[in-house]
Amino acid sequence: MSQDILQAIDSSVFGVWFLIGAALVFWMQAGFAMCEAGFTRAKNTGNIIMKNLMDFCIGTVVFILIGFSFFLGEDFIGIIGKPGFDIITDYANFDWSNFVFNLVFCATTATIVSGSMAERTKFLSYCVYSAVISAVIYPIEAHWTWGGGWLSQLGFHDFAGSNCIHMVGGISALIGAAILGARIGKFTKDDDGKIVKVNAFPGHNLVAAALGVFILWFGWYGFNGAACTSIEQLGSVFTTTTIAPAFATVACMIFTWVKYGKPDISMCLNASLAGLVAITAPCDVTDAFGAIIIGSVAGLLVCFGVWFLDYRLHVDDPVGAVAVHCLNGMWGTIAVGLFATSSAPGYSIADSAGNVMTGLFYGGGFKLLGIQLVGMLSTALWTTVTITGTFLAIKALIGLRVTEEEELRGLDSTEHGLASAYSGFSIMDISNTLSMSVNENTDLGVSEYEEASEFQKRAAVQVVSAPSHTESGIYKVTIIAKLSRYDKLRKAMNDLGVTGMTVTQVMGCGVQKGSGEMYRGVEMDATLLPKIKLEIVVSKIPVKDVIEVAKKTLYTGHIGDGKIFVYRLDNVVKIRTGEEGALALADVE
Repeated sequence: MSQDILQAIDSSVFGVWFLIGAALVFWMQAGFAMCEAGFTRAKNTGNIIMKNLMDFCIGTVVFILIGFSFFLGEDFIGIIGKPGFDIITDYANFDWSNFVFNLVFCATTATIVSGSMAERTKFLSYCVYSAVISAVIYPIEAHWTWGGGWLSQLGFHDFAGSNCIHMVGGISALIGAAILGARIGKFTKDDDGKIVKVNAFPGHNLVAAALGVFILWFGWYGFNGAACTSIEQLGSVFTTTTIAPAFATVACMIFTWVKYGKPDISMCLNASLAGLVAITAPCDVTDAFGAIIIGSVAGLLVCFGVWFLDYRLHVDDPVGAVAVHCLNGMWGTIAVGLFATSSAPGYSIADSAGNVMTGLFYGGGFKLLGIQLVGMLSTALWTTVTITGTFLAIKALIGLRVTEEEELRGLDSTEHGLASAYSGFSIMDISNTLSMSVNENTDLGVSEYEEASEFQKRAAVQVVSAPSHTESGIYKVTIIAKLSRYDKLRKAMNDLGVTGMTVTQVMGCGVQKGSGEMYRGVEMDATLLPKIKLEIVVSKIPVKDVIEVAKKTLYTGHIGDGKIFVYRLDNVVKIRTGEEGALALADVE
């Protein structure tokens, strides 16, 4: 009698813990949002917060409609669950806890993709592919492992999702980033189109990124531990879930310290997540030694992954999602076949005949490792085919990427009508500087510079000079232009031989107009527009050449494309302060 009571209490306690674990996994959405926002630029923060909110909300809608039944519906030939609407038609007898638990895991898969495609993806396109992942791609492959499908019957083991969640999300992130293309300025190309340099885009807020990592680590105890059914198993899972990320971070710190001369903060934050991803599949079947090796390898693997994407694949991944989730999701899945040991509490890996299987390094041979490889490769193949088709269809139908000008201005402004996610706190307060629309009254009728008349050229880009710039000497040229023309203008000046310039972001108003956006139902005044002011001092290079190149680069066929000011500097040289406080002559172009 007392034993029955204890079992009932034990069952109730772990039933409550199961839901608490689900809540912890939901809280990880905040961690993903903070991490992604911190690793990217401030002008896209609002867009990133919105994406991380909507992938869960959209995921909930489609998971109710079809995702949950595909995942945990009655098994059909080991491939898919049969569709059903028990949550609507038989709510009284519905498994509410299981629904919520699996929903939060589904949302995690979708949100991984957001980071690698950040700062240049259309918000509508993001909503579409997020829905497809939550409705079809994740539920079907998860059914194979956790819904009674063919991989579970084979003996494949993925306790909490290195394979089903992280690898799937990481592969989707890799393919999406490759199809989407790199952010403007990430890679420098030569005249033949060959990439010759990788440029760093530092995250704007490492404090937010670090907070995100700590939130994710905290939530991971629910991610890995929620499905435990005994105190001993839960304690073991918490132990391995702590050891692996700690060793991964230390390994990464030592590696970056030795290789780069300083320990890299952002890479160490990635390494903590890499260790967590890698231990997710084997967390319940490995011991402390296995967790140490798994974590240490993960810390080095994430460094390799970031380098490989930048310098070999030339795929732009702003947050390191591919290195963290794809590579370490694969590593964690394989690690089960290497480090699974029957000494772990509640060990239950067995083949279809009921024979216990252990990892290669614990005397189990290659059988479990082979099954893990089969499961990993089949899941990877399913994901590659379905997500590639999804991205290509979106690209063809509605477009996947924002325009060049929208990307340069930032998605907060162009996609959401938000001046800044940090209004009042940004370095330059750009409140009310919203998206720019072209005034229909400024169209000059010719969009190509070579075809425009001299009048049209002067109307589009005014040149204000004093005195005449036909004389030789030293001149200062100040160019005011749209933000979207900066990259082209900089490259054009470099090609001309001008390598030194001062660039300032300024605000201006004129013939072009701002588009009034609504905030909480109130129209915001949008008269000031962000511009760039580029200042050059030239002597050896003819000033007329600088002016002509600037006019040609800025011209789009509209009044207000830009303005150029030319100043004669008589008996003046550009000076700078030396390191010791002395004045030193600087080069004049």
